[in-house]
Amino acid sequence: MANLVAIVGRPNVGKSTLFNRLTKTRQAIVSSEAGTTRDRQYGKCEWNGREFSIVDTGGWVVNSDDIFEEEIRKQVIIATEEADLVLFLCDITNGVTGWDMDVAQILRRAKLPVVLVANKADDGKDLYDQYEFYKLGLGDPFAISAATGSGTGDLLDKVLEMLPEKSGELLEDGIPRFAVVGRPNAGKSSIINAFIGEERNIVTEIAGTTRDSIYTRYDKFGFDFYLVDTAGIRRKNKVTEDLEFYSVMRSIRAIENSDVCILMIDATRGIEAQDMNIFQLIQKNNKSLVVVVNKWDLVQDKSQAAIDTFTNAIRNRMAPFVDFPIIFASAVTKQRIFKVLETSKEVYLNRKVKIGTSKLNEVMLPLVEAFPPPSIKGKYIKIKYVSQVPNTQIPTFVFYANLPQYVKEPYKRFLENKIRENWTLTGSPINVFIRQK
Repeated sequence: MANLVAIVGRPNVGKSTLFNRLTKTRQAIVSSEAGTTRDRQYGKCEWNGREFSIVDTGGWVVNSDDIFEEEIRKQVIIATEEADLVLFLCDITNGVTGWDMDVAQILRRAKLPVVLVANKADDGKDLYDQYEFYKLGLGDPFAISAATGSGTGDLLDKVLEMLPEKSGELLEDGIPRFAVVGRPNAGKSSIINAFIGEERNIVTEIAGTTRDSIYTRYDKFGFDFYLVDTAGIRRKNKVTEDLEFYSVMRSIRAIENSDVCILMIDATRGIEAQDMNIFQLIQKNNKSLVVVVNKWDLVQDKSQAAIDTFTNAIRNRMAPFVDFPIIFASAVTKQRIFKVLETSKEVYLNRKVKIGTSKLNEVMLPLVEAFPPPSIKGKYIKIKYVSQVPNTQIPTFVFYANLPQYVKEPYKRFLENKIRENWTLTGSPINVFIRQK
């Protein structure tokens, strides 16, 4: 299970620049204007053979003066509850501000590792200014430049040294893990209670720390799997927190620890931006997907036309990945609850599908011949052979061609769609690679 690292700091200290540097992407928009980051930034960082997840908390700030600081303070508190380590970013050119002192106070109280980072040390002369940050009482500051990458290697060494080693959970191998995810009030707790019912003898809870997901073993009616439950963990006294931020932080944990994600959507509210955020997390982590439209009992129009309209709206929003099941259910009336479990099991088995090489070539090569990749600069691309890679987490197919570098994304999608048309891989992501013959 991956560790979770949160980047906190006041606006415009370079959180997004550091996020891009550590994840080797350009996901986060970088600008000199404070409060630019609005979207949830989540990525993976790999260093010296270890991988961890990073969240840039900049996206949860409401940009208005009177509640600005209060919002950031909330994000810091939630980050300290959910993350395994906090990177506290300050601006070396501005020195220590009153706001930095406030955040330092919250972080000193939190019982988790904090690495103090003095960013924007772009000039050698700035390095002498880092000593001012000792007054925050958070140990040695790391002077870095997120823009140029200077000092980030030492910083990552320190992060790995301070990250707690994840102990392997006492879970039996080979038993699927289903995570119920979704935004607040979509019915996650209700559906988990509906699954488990009152027969508590089938429940074995495996304790993690408060920050980890809770696993519940479910083995009745011919099923045997772990439910990865994040719904019931929210602390009741945290009424003032930013629900959106909180649920995304929680979802990261649940999604990373699962094989199949059951994404709950509230039928009374339709598909919203936050559902899409969670869907993107599922895709980034290559997890299988079942969409459950919950609270269907509260919808007035239950006609087939209404179901079709809702289904099309979901698939349009989530395109190009549209090959996943959608179930209209109600956790309260237990309508189609059993179908959710059956479908989740089918989707899990689809991840394990093995297709024989001869069968693959027999079906795919005629299709490739009929619709070859478009020629580029007068060069004709010939695909000669295809095989499935054994022992991968998700079904992975390699097509061998004479000029793999010229095969573009749309054609890979065409190949993926043809594989899906001929074999049942519903709900499971698949990889398609083009390699040199």
